[in-house]
Amino acid sequence: MALQESKIIAILVAFLGSLSFIFAIIAENKKPTHGIPIQGKNVVICKYPSDPSVALGILSLLALLLSAIVGHVAVYFPYKGKSVPSHALFRSAALLVFFIIAEAISALALAMMMWVTITEGLHHSRNVHHDLGYQCPTAKTGLFGGAAFLALDASLFWFICQILTLNARADYLDEEDPKVEYGQVYVTDI
Repeated sequence: MALQESKIIAILVAFLGSLSFIFAIIAENKKPTHGIPIQGKNVVICKYPSDPSVALGILSLLALLLSAIVGHVAVYFPYKGKSVPSHALFRSAALLVFFIIAEAISALALAMMMWVTITEGLHHSRNVHHDLGYQCPTAKTGLFGGAAFLALDASLFWFICQILTLNARADYLDEEDPKVEYGQVYVTDI
């Protein structure tokens, strides 16, 4: 059953990370390069073409957040109903390093995705400017794409954390490796 649980969690992490990546890449491709400045009386009104980049950015943000939550579940979930204390899990140096990297990349991807989505939304909603030379820009090109690749990296690191957690859990509970039988080799046998 634990193998089934770990497969479901791994599939969820990979699916949500990939979904976040796809939404952000599509948002990057659909984002207009600039708006159309319309001169008014002492103001410039920016008219932006209708595009789904803000909605796709929000969907990407939600998928990334869910991927990070499921990544945490992958580390702390009590497989086979047996929970392992976190100090025992993080005795594994590899798990600790990958957990910190997964946390950092997830936070960076979330921050970058929020920044570009909010910026793009503000450009669309605050479209009246008193500077007559205003050119109606959009969010910087490449930010959605950069956040997309960070989201994909984060889900990969959460997947690696799950694998390392299963190893640390097996070491703590002294479980047998179901795939391999280990024997003893003596120097005299060689």
